Amino acid sequence: MGGHPPLGYDVRNRKLMVNDAEASLVRDIFHRFLQVGSATKLVQELNAAGHRTKRGKPFDKNQLYRVLHNRTYVGEVEHKGTAYPGEHEAIIDRDTWAKVHAILAENRHRRASRTRAATPALLKGLIFGPDDKAMAPSHTRRRGRLYRFYRTATGLKLGHGECPIRAVPAGDVEGMVINQIRILLRAPEVVVRTWRAAWLEDQDVGERAVVEALQQLDALWDQLFPAEQARILQLLVARVAVRLDGLEISLRVEGIGSVVEEIRLRESAELKIA
Repeated sequence: MGGHPPLGYDVRNRKLMVNDAEASLVRDIFHRFLQVGSATKLVQELNAAGHRTKRGKPFDKNQLYRVLHNRTYVGEVEHKGTAYPGEHEAIIDRDTWAKVHAILAENRHRRASRTRAATPALLKGLIFGPDDKAMAPSHTRRRGRLYRFYRTATGLKLGHGECPIRAVPAGDVEGMVINQIRILLRAPEVVVRTWRAAWLEDQDVGERAVVEALQQLDALWDQLFPAEQARILQLLVARVAVRLDGLEISLRVEGIGSVVEEIRLRESAELKIA
């Protein structure tokens, strides 16, 4: 084992051992989240009560989500994005974990819907139609409701009959791209390629640091402002091609490395402040 043990555990003889006082706080966090269902409210409550993270810092939403997404608490360990049974004692039972993540998934869907509604076009300049021509963002209003689309340039210029796909719902295709990116960022081969790209820039970058940075991005995506999401998509995505049978998404490995470096620098800055 290397690195810092999570809140709720200490390391003894290279094994995770339950820290009873911290484990009680972790259980309270999970159970209270089931009651309030709001990360913002729970962070306020934790700090008002004087609770601190493992490193003695006040809680923020970043730290809270790291606790709620940490599979160590259900007796598992993660390696390259895959969870395996651990040898340590679990702090959170599976039923509580499942209920918390059901709320997180519901909240994520609501936030994603609001984000997509508030963002003019996350894929502007990145999305192309079946004819490999750029698709342009468009919208219309019906009965006071806004509907967003990406329309093919061929269809706009030559008529709808000239293109097999005239338009795609913006919210749907953006959601599909984001979900696929989140899955790809957990893929071992993508992690390795990202680490190699980052290592060429900084030989001190370890594979574990890359894994942790990508996990943070996955957990915190829905907390980013729309402008931040759009900027990260521009870094991560080279091209989205709309085909008759689905989407083709091309990632920028060097872009993933840039995002990883941003997350690592942010984490380093937080540690210095602490």
